[in-house]
Amino acid sequence: MLPKFGDMKFRKGDSVVVYTGKDRAKSGKIEKMLNKKQAAIVGGVNLYKKHLKPGARGNKEGGIIDAALPIKLANLRVFCAKCGRGVRVGFKKQGDKKVRICRKCGSEL
Repeated sequence: MLPKFGDMKFRKGDSVVVYTGKDRAKSGKIEKMLNKKQAAIVGGVNLYKKHLKPGARGNKEGGIIDAALPIKLANLRVFCAKCGRGVRVGFKKQGDKKVRICRKCGSEL
């Protein structure tokens, strides 16, 4: 079962650090969330070369471009500015709102 939007630990625009895999320790911002696949597309991470014909996708000349592939959410950590590294995410109630917090230092993300 997929988590509801309020329960998501990752959101579009979050700064994240890759925790495992070939791009370990690289960081970037989440550009797109793929909730059904439990994955995200992170800018500048997990790139591959895509060969385009002239005219494809508005490209007049064609050529080879770098495109980003999705990364599983289990391989990502949210970057905490206070701790200065990737951390696990927890939740805390503040009044009627549910807020994401850093598990290491307790600051709000």
